[in-house]
Amino acid sequence: MASSQPDSQSDEEYAKQEGVPSFDQPFIQKYLDGRDALIAQEKAQRSDHAFRETLSPMAAEASAIVSAIRYEEQQTLWQPSVEDELATTTKGNIYPGMMFSLAKERVEKSKLWQIVKKMPKGALLHCHLDATGDMDWLIETAFATPGICILSEQPLDTVERRTKSLFKFRFTKPESTSETPSIWSSSYTPNTRIPIAQAAETFPSGGKPAFTAWLKARMTITEEESISHHMGPNDIWTKFISCFAIVKTLHRYEPIFRAFIRLILKSLHDDGIRWVDIRTDFTTPYFREGSETPEGGHYTLLEHLEEEIAAFKASPSGAGFWGARVIWTTIRHGPTRTIIEDMKTCIDCKLEFPDLIGGYDLVGQEDLGRSLVDLLPELFWFKKACAQSGVDIPFFFHAGETLGDGNDVDENVYDAILLGTRRIGHGITLYRHPLLCDMIKDKKILIESCPVSNEVLRFTGSIMMNTLPALLARGVSCSLSNDDPAILGQGSSGMSHDFWQALQGWENLGLPGLASLAENSVRWANFEDCSAKEWGVEVKAGAFGEGVRAERMKEWAREFEAFCAWVVKEFGEAREVEGLD
Repeated sequence: MASSQPDSQSDEEYAKQEGVPSFDQPFIQKYLDGRDALIAQEKAQRSDHAFRETLSPMAAEASAIVSAIRYEEQQTLWQPSVEDELATTTKGNIYPGMMFSLAKERVEKSKLWQIVKKMPKGALLHCHLDATGDMDWLIETAFATPGICILSEQPLDTVERRTKSLFKFRFTKPESTSETPSIWSSSYTPNTRIPIAQAAETFPSGGKPAFTAWLKARMTITEEESISHHMGPNDIWTKFISCFAIVKTLHRYEPIFRAFIRLILKSLHDDGIRWVDIRTDFTTPYFREGSETPEGGHYTLLEHLEEEIAAFKASPSGAGFWGARVIWTTIRHGPTRTIIEDMKTCIDCKLEFPDLIGGYDLVGQEDLGRSLVDLLPELFWFKKACAQSGVDIPFFFHAGETLGDGNDVDENVYDAILLGTRRIGHGITLYRHPLLCDMIKDKKILIESCPVSNEVLRFTGSIMMNTLPALLARGVSCSLSNDDPAILGQGSSGMSHDFWQALQGWENLGLPGLASLAENSVRWANFEDCSAKEWGVEVKAGAFGEGVRAERMKEWAREFEAFCAWVVKEFGEAREVEGLD
């Protein structure tokens, strides 16, 4: 028989009256003990469990402080009731884990941002050269570099053409230019080179400021594009690929290229990154300073890249930077002839630059490109050709960067493992394959996760929907990377935005989990050539072994401990937040 609760009766009194057991009852305590044991048993299977078990007292204290700050900011900064200059920028739709492009400005106002910026991040294992840097810097540098001209295969005389038509930049000697109709005019002669300053001055409706804004919008994913998930991945990839086509024509001119490399190495180092494995393709010609025709091809570019890396390491601003290597990439959409010829060039460049070329990958949209199983003949040919040339170029494959489940694109993760990849780029669908997760753990393969990229390219709706936590829970080793930060919206070469997203977005991670991801990046970095057997031994041994990898893991550990001491010193009062001490 139902009874009503008097208004004056408390919940505690009512529960006692109705015989509702209290938490101090033995059978409820037994249930809670079993519940705690179950949670602990599952967490012991996490890939970051061993790291957590070995935290120093200083690191444990810093972790508690970071957790307190995270909790505090979720109750304040990420609530729509906060009254500040940013409160209306998202029309009141403010919440923890919101879409990155909408949250970015608030992110950079947080205490967690200050902490993540300072954190030693180890190695950046997954980034594409032409999508790093700073687009504002690149545009300014293009204006400041003598001879830079813009050209197009058709007039950019309508809004539609200025939005979708491809164009490029080239160095041109003054005597090679002449008075000609504007590129914005219907009478423009296709492929005529127009000095960039002239094009900017005559840009429709606004001159240089409007030209600069237009150019940046053509070279990046805009905020509107990044949140238009209803348009699907194919739509955003069309824009994404067009950005590379434009940007690379500026990067591939020697004065800009050298300055660009110096810029990104310094920005990476400033962000706590000590090593970078750079992915880049070689589909765009490279021009020496003052030349209108490419000379030396890919060899010249690699020579200049190697020089700039060495110069930065030797400079005062590069002190402590470990270095960089290249993972050669081939566009996966090409026919057999194109791919084989590019593979031949890769082998030739490896012979010429043995310390610089460190691996091979296939890039481009997986959904519309050739699958790894379709590319088996070319890949087996490549391995045979490498052996005949006396070189070893290991695979570092993109795989599982798709929404598919059981189609040939999703199945790239099978072939990546079977073909002996040392790491997997993205691996978004891997969590759906429990057997493959076990194989990856056994074979010591790392997943290069890129949270912001996954969101902007419409594979996940937000950081809360990313699949990385499922992999960590299954015991799969992972690291964080930024993929294409200058194009996708991070706006800098560093990894702080991706680190912040992970720390703020995933309750189970915390500072120890984030640090474990950073440590993994050092453990799986491609520091030097080694056989598949040597690689497996080195990765497994880690800091307990000998050699370059072990020394750099120890160096990172020392840097992390110093960082934890800084957190305790700077933010120790955060531990006093009610309920967290």
